[in-house]
Amino acid sequence: MNFSSPRKFVLFSPLSLALACVMALGGCASRSVDTDPVPEMQVPDKWSTGGSTGALADVAHAEQLWPDSDWWKQFGSTELSALVDEGQHNNFEIAAAFSRVKQAEAQARIAGAPLLPNVGVNANAARDFPISGGSPVNSAGAALQVSYEVDFWGKNRAGRDAAEASLRANRYDRETVALTVTSGIVSTYLQVLSLRDRLGIANQNVSTAERVLRLVEAQSRAGSASPLDLARQRSALANQKALIPDLQQQEQDAQTALAILLGRPPQNFTVQEKGLARIQMPRISAGLPSELLTRRPDIRRAEANLAAANANVAVARAALFPSITLTGSTGAQSNALLSLFDGPNLFASIGAGLIAPIFDGGRLKNQRDLAIAQKEELVQVYRQGVINSLSEVEKALGAIRSLEERYRLKVGEVDQARFAFDLSEIRFRAGAEDLMVVLDTQRTLSEAQNQLGQIKLQRLQATVSLYKALGGGWHDDAAGNGVVAP
Repeated sequence: MNFSSPRKFVLFSPLSLALACVMALGGCASRSVDTDPVPEMQVPDKWSTGGSTGALADVAHAEQLWPDSDWWKQFGSTELSALVDEGQHNNFEIAAAFSRVKQAEAQARIAGAPLLPNVGVNANAARDFPISGGSPVNSAGAALQVSYEVDFWGKNRAGRDAAEASLRANRYDRETVALTVTSGIVSTYLQVLSLRDRLGIANQNVSTAERVLRLVEAQSRAGSASPLDLARQRSALANQKALIPDLQQQEQDAQTALAILLGRPPQNFTVQEKGLARIQMPRISAGLPSELLTRRPDIRRAEANLAAANANVAVARAALFPSITLTGSTGAQSNALLSLFDGPNLFASIGAGLIAPIFDGGRLKNQRDLAIAQKEELVQVYRQGVINSLSEVEKALGAIRSLEERYRLKVGEVDQARFAFDLSEIRFRAGAEDLMVVLDTQRTLSEAQNQLGQIKLQRLQATVSLYKALGGGWHDDAAGNGVVAP
């Protein structure tokens, strides 16, 4: 090559040639990474729980609708909707999951960098002072260097694919965390309201016991009630009062747990709603079992982890083969700083290097075996996740059906227990009934009312569990990003 040619040609022709060779060989040698398909799972055609009553019967012949994206609004509480919105913005677990997504995005960009050439510049300048005397000598040099690893075996491309799959897994993990937090907020909110209802019932029972005690005391003064009757009623009153502190502590603990989910200090947090009276019982359709494979973010996360592991196997396998690196450089060097870019001082070079493993004690082979074993583990994790998701929906459907029937029967029991207590109190006032009958009917009514409140809470929380098991209105769009269902 004639370095005395025009300056523009000398500076850029070697670099252009090097880049052309790099990109041409890189484009020809790049291989796509083979990926194993997602393992097939035998999914049932329908849910085994059928013949439901109540809310489920109302949707038995309706269009199969997935849970709405804002499914918590079906409970009819504006306060609950506001708390869910606050939790989705302020919850620390969701914020941490979002940060993990940002980390995965950066890792994906880092993993894609080896697919592009690496360009750098090296410049130096020096001034030498002869010891024996004479004039100082100035020298300077500059070089533009380009290197590129030809991805002949697909190692770099597989590394990028693994990072992108990990990014998808982190996005699905963020959706899973958001769904878990939202379900926790709704469930804990309902628990607070249920405990307030139980506190109200406990206070009513105390008032009732005090009314009966005043009646027994009046009869005792008249000589128609014995000291034993008086002691029994006082004991019953003390027993009713003893239930209140524990319920108050449970309510406070539930509010504290709710404040934590919202990212708030619990000291100044208070739920405004007084009970479950205004909470609506949502109606929901379970859809088809096969829809869970695309509707649940945790299953999609397992699929993404499996894809990442499959790409890691390709990386480990490609590491067993030689790697080819192309290099090119152009620059200038001169003993006179001002004549640095004169033609005779310019240089250019193009080279290629090959590195192949010969003996590494089995390290690369064992890394490949490790990657294969990790992928096989994730296959089983994916299958287990699908089975677990199906069982969670079945359990939630079964619980809703059972609790609806229990609630219906318990309402009848409470009505009859209240009638029995009112009748026994009237007869006791008339002297036609013993105090023990009054105490027995009073205890039966108290227990039935408490159990009814617990069953109502369990029924509502079973609906929350079903929403969560069905994916909570989330689905995966064609681009692989988590979005809410319309």
